[in-house]
Amino acid sequence: MSQQAQQLQEEVQRRRTFAIISHPDAGKTTLTEKLLLYGGAIHLAGAVKAKANQRNTTSDWMEIERQRGISISSSVLQFEYGGVQINLLDTPGHKDFSEDTYRTLTAADAAVMLIDAAKGVEPQTRKLFEVCRMRGIPIFTFINKLDRPSREPLDLIDELERVLGIRSCPMSWPIGSGDRFRGVYDRIGQEVLAFQTEGEANVKGRLEAIRIAGLDDPELFKLIAGPRKDLDEAQELHATLKAELELVEMAGDPFDLERVLKGQLSPVFFGSAMNNFGVQRFLERFIEIAPPPTPRNTTSGPIEPTHQKFSGFVFKIQANMDPQHRDRVAFMRICSGKFVRNMAVKHARLSKEFKLSKPLNFFGQERVIVDEAWPGDIVGLLDTTGDFRIGDTLCEGPLFEYEGVPRFSPEHFAGILILDPMKRKQLKKGLDQLSEEGVVQIYKQRGFGDKDPILGAVGALQFEVLQHRLRAEYTVDVRIEKLPYIHARWVTGPGLDPDYFERREDTRCLEDRDGFPVVLFKSDWGLRYAEENNKALSFLKTAPIVTTSKQRR
Repeated sequence: MSQQAQQLQEEVQRRRTFAIISHPDAGKTTLTEKLLLYGGAIHLAGAVKAKANQRNTTSDWMEIERQRGISISSSVLQFEYGGVQINLLDTPGHKDFSEDTYRTLTAADAAVMLIDAAKGVEPQTRKLFEVCRMRGIPIFTFINKLDRPSREPLDLIDELERVLGIRSCPMSWPIGSGDRFRGVYDRIGQEVLAFQTEGEANVKGRLEAIRIAGLDDPELFKLIAGPRKDLDEAQELHATLKAELELVEMAGDPFDLERVLKGQLSPVFFGSAMNNFGVQRFLERFIEIAPPPTPRNTTSGPIEPTHQKFSGFVFKIQANMDPQHRDRVAFMRICSGKFVRNMAVKHARLSKEFKLSKPLNFFGQERVIVDEAWPGDIVGLLDTTGDFRIGDTLCEGPLFEYEGVPRFSPEHFAGILILDPMKRKQLKKGLDQLSEEGVVQIYKQRGFGDKDPILGAVGALQFEVLQHRLRAEYTVDVRIEKLPYIHARWVTGPGLDPDYFERREDTRCLEDRDGFPVVLFKSDWGLRYAEENNKALSFLKTAPIVTTSKQRR
């Protein structure tokens, strides 16, 4: 093996790229920031002050995110821990921005599913879990907020398996919860992490694990009793711990790495992200178990990450990350080979060569020029000419394309009215750039060109974000006028007659950005009627993928 090939293999093996998925308010941003503490990426989670050599930004950087306290756009955070390069994709939890999360998951090799211990598996968690299952990626579960009143851990495990249909393997087990939370027992290492509410241990998050000889070790009882030495409570907690662990041993699934990597078995961890409790142990176990970058499917067959030729795909576009420069950044997941600054690559969709002269590494709004990167890494590319789209493939050697990043069927629709007609140019630029980001989808009315577009969104709050960003970033005020449609379907097949749908009162036929016909429906009945009476046509929930071959035809 050549030295270059060996270096590539080593760099691939030491990378972990994953996304965090959860329902809103499960503590995702808090967990993200606590993970960054261990990589030395920030000094204090959520703080705005830090030492000169430490980063002081957090994952929610957009103004509207700070105002609302929710994550809207996915952030890419990179740090190193224990010699492993971590690429953490922090995704929106709010259901109205789930499409951004779907796209981000295409760039991840694993997912961490965060669950609130008091609420269990919530609707948004189920939706995002299904996307992970479709991709067959490993799913790790972190049950959070054990320091607050919580449901019984056995109930949470049962719900996880019953609702999501995935088997689980608890790697740790909680000792009490709420004001009786005493810590967690590490089943793998047979150690106890004692929860402390005073001193600096939890603030710094670096707790010393105490190894015990077994569940009957007197040292375990002393740890559970804690400084209060409430023996009756300690006996109850100790007995409960032993009984629950016995049930888990008898009825639970043993740890099986092969099943974990196939997405069939989820390792489960317990802790409290707010108090930094259990996060470090989770990170260490995750690094041990989670896969490095894996092969990915292309139009030319699977491509191994150790393939010598560079390749990658764009999974996210973000406009105006720097308000002073009004820039546009394409986030690229590197899939194979070595990336080097100033390298020349081919753009598969456009069959055009590009020189990647200003690759960037992002941490919130902080940016650093990247000289080299490896499979699994995320690189930001300044896109001043607007040549990049979500799903585009960049590669060396013969052209091929990675499997497309899906565009999902919107559920909310609106017209847009500009309040100052003199700013139509700014409106068009804003709509073009924000639709390329995926903030909304834009449909053209047949025969109208770019005039009076129709907007589509997976979540209604996306329209509010669009309105806010048009005003803040493009100085354009608009009024959003909701339309009465509830479904959109891309329609393909022989004998398609767009006028058929235009003649009906409850449907409308538009065109998407690539010229594919999209039909809007006002009711479930209207959609069923169209499907039953047009058997030769296909009504698709995701947009057809534009490939190089299609474009050339």
